Amino acid sequence: MDKFIEKHLLDANCDAIESLGYTRRFTPEELNDRKDELAETSISISEIEEEKRSVDVSFKARRKPLDERKTELLSALKNKSEFVTEDCYKFIDYDERWVGFYNSEGELIFDRPIKPQEMQKTIFSEMRTGTNN
Repeated sequence: MDKFIEKHLLDANCDAIESLGYTRRFTPEELNDRKDELAETSISISEIEEEKRSVDVSFKARRKPLDERKTELLSALKNKSEFVTEDCYKFIDYDERWVGFYNSEGELIFDRPIKPQEMQKTIFSEMRTGTNN
């Protein structure tokens, strides 16, 4: 069969007209139009992606402290305690050779054997009053 038939001969000489799907080649003008449309579409997508990134950064910044606090709370609940730093009161028992540290509530939070450099009594330890004196 011929590769091309003139347009004016098509309708008059065909046996039937049927609707078919096929791949049609672009003309040079259509090809350029599609390239321009692709460029415009790509620019629009890029602008939307940039907007999305800036929103994501904002959301991440808002969420980060909440995630950190959640981790702290989960750890505290798991351990049924939390780590704190506060002023504690050191008491040396020279007779028992033991040192105890008490929090502001009067709870013993840590004790250990006395260190050699702590063995020397001070004038204040001699003057201390308490329930044992």
